[in-house]
Amino acid sequence: MKKHVLSVGRLVLATAVSLGAGSFANAQYTPAQPYKGKIGKTLSETTESWTDRKKAPAGTPNVVWILLDDIGYGAISTFGGLINMPTLDSLANNGLRYTNFHTTAICAPTRAALLTGRNSHSVHMGLFPETAIGTPGYDAQMPFEKATAAEILKENGYNTFALGKWHITPLADLSPAGPFNRWPTGRGFEHFYGFPSRGSIDQWHPELWEGTTREKDQQSGKHFNELIADKAISYVSGQQAGNPDKPFFLYIATGAGHAPHQVAKKWSDKYKGKFDGGWDEYREKVLANQIRLGVIPKTAKLPPRNPGVKEWASLPAEEKKLYARFMETYAGFLEQTDYEIGRVIRHLKVSGQLENTLIFVSVGDNGASKEGTFVGTVNHYGAETSEDIRLKKNLENIDLIGSEFSKVNYPLGWAAATNVPFRHWKQDANAEGGTHNPLIVFYPKGIKEKGGIRNQYVHVVDILPTTLELVNAKIPENINGYKQEPMEGTSLAYSINDETAKDRHTLQYYEIHGSRAIYKDGWKAGALHVKKQAFDQDQWQLFNLKDDFNEINDLAAKEPARLKELRALFDSEATKYNVFPLKDGTQGYALQTAYKDLDKVVLYPGQSTIVDVAGPFAIKKSFSLMADVNLPGVETEGVLLSRGGFEGGLSFFVQNHKLHLVYAVGDGTKYVVTSGQATLPGGRVQLRADVKYDQDGTGLISLFVDDAKVGESKIEKTTGYVYLHEGVNVGFDDLTPVADTYKVPFAFTGKIHQVVIDYHSKQQSFLKQH
Repeated sequence: MKKHVLSVGRLVLATAVSLGAGSFANAQYTPAQPYKGKIGKTLSETTESWTDRKKAPAGTPNVVWILLDDIGYGAISTFGGLINMPTLDSLANNGLRYTNFHTTAICAPTRAALLTGRNSHSVHMGLFPETAIGTPGYDAQMPFEKATAAEILKENGYNTFALGKWHITPLADLSPAGPFNRWPTGRGFEHFYGFPSRGSIDQWHPELWEGTTREKDQQSGKHFNELIADKAISYVSGQQAGNPDKPFFLYIATGAGHAPHQVAKKWSDKYKGKFDGGWDEYREKVLANQIRLGVIPKTAKLPPRNPGVKEWASLPAEEKKLYARFMETYAGFLEQTDYEIGRVIRHLKVSGQLENTLIFVSVGDNGASKEGTFVGTVNHYGAETSEDIRLKKNLENIDLIGSEFSKVNYPLGWAAATNVPFRHWKQDANAEGGTHNPLIVFYPKGIKEKGGIRNQYVHVVDILPTTLELVNAKIPENINGYKQEPMEGTSLAYSINDETAKDRHTLQYYEIHGSRAIYKDGWKAGALHVKKQAFDQDQWQLFNLKDDFNEINDLAAKEPARLKELRALFDSEATKYNVFPLKDGTQGYALQTAYKDLDKVVLYPGQSTIVDVAGPFAIKKSFSLMADVNLPGVETEGVLLSRGGFEGGLSFFVQNHKLHLVYAVGDGTKYVVTSGQATLPGGRVQLRADVKYDQDGTGLISLFVDDAKVGESKIEKTTGYVYLHEGVNVGFDDLTPVADTYKVPFAFTGKIHQVVIDYHSKQQSFLKQH
């Protein structure tokens, strides 16, 4: 009978042994080649022969892909927005602006489609790894038969580097035991530096991995954008020192401008007062700028405000001040991102590589974020917090916006404004506001007309085939031993030097959370799905995008036959690419973590951080923490186990001769349970905390020393499906502290033998069992 116990430290060792030194996760498939020399009895009679190494032809261009996050079409100066982006302006002014470029409407699907040149559902990433279900379109198991850009370019003689956000590894693979073949270094990247999980990162206290190893917290105070720029320059410099003739592929996926919006005041203060006119004024100014730049048609009109967004003039003065500060921070965040990207570009220029580099910049992986609520959020106040309470807390904490003590997202009024001229926003796969992003292409060797505008229809799946055509790279029939399936994107190389070229990408489906659309030859049909409503009751709209760029005139009633034809085409494409079954999230998701079916997890000191969203607490169920420790003396102190940080989580620790558990809900509420008057005994001892959840959303925490209860407290709130920026650690707390009574890392000064998480809370003695 299978014993449902996971020993993390032992599994890490077992996995390392099974993979061996030449781990498949970190190397392409390289079978031995036939020997072409001649073996003689002596060296003088021998003709030597060396294995051929993959080598790109002389002069092969470098490739740089830059993917920004949660940015609408009307945010940055390069496309008429009011946020200053001089680096991107320069790339576009010396390259091309593509005005009709589309993403999938949300992050992980866009990333999967970008990296593979295939539709997101086709590579099993129809939504997130967190929302995976057991169907081909949604199980997050990206097929090796559909190679990534890194795998293909590596076969063509490139070095390959990835930095920043990944977010397309299955949850079950994110444990310290792997497997690692769906981490970046398992999908063709020789170096990776960033965060492999979830959609966002704390910019001031990033939890980072290099390769598959958690980087030790440095408490350097450096912003995440600065760190990845430093590392990108380091990777490229090292590569050029070792093999200057070898081209490289550099993929930079920033966390900006995804929430949390965090940046130094020197950047946000550059925009002081610049948004006091509000989001209505912003939309009007940007529309005029866009028409003047030529990135939207001259006939384009502003659509009505998105539902729920209030007229700026109607707001009280204190709300205007608050909302303006949100936007100042977002703008400063993006400009600082541009500056750090600029450092990488300047390095390429100074080192003489820029002129032979092909650069794509996707300004956003979807439209502007719709997660910030109508009043914005300074910190996580909990999904159940009313808008009135959230607004009150925001006003109280206005000075925290952008700081290391904030988790900021701007209000929906600014999301709608920075999406100008489009309706709706991120997640809305039916609308251009969810899917229509700016694209910049820079290629000095290949672009004849600098600063040109291109209006051809483009989708994110087109970037890889375009790259391969422009650098003359071939897709091998087999990569890593897997026979390759065809690309699904269309190269847009035909349009690089022909602004009048006819569109070649003429058919494209979209779907996120049941909202869906189909594009065909300039016509588009889409339906915004209403959660909990039957899908066949969704209201479909019809637009002629050739005449109605930003979807203002719904033609569904005038052209029912065309709408019917397009709806049937959507069903056909959805069947072809694994879009079905449709779902909207209301059914809930069972997180597919390595821990979901286990009775116990055994953790050891010295092991790697466990990613929170894939960790032992991600699924909410009652548990016991049982620490087998040695307490050498009364001065012994420190953290036994921690999860999370100031934004929420828990910490089980010894301090001031007492046992403590701090349970932080995430809205500022922290429940502190402490052992009684007697000091902790010395020697080997079992320290235990039982956390029991009740169905009414409350809970009970009890503390034990050698099975004797020493403390207890009821908790009125418990964490739900909260995925924290800081994971699970044994023997210390890092990045930011969960408790208010210590500073990180507050490492345990005694000896931890092991810590057990028991999901059944059987109240049995750990020491006696083991």
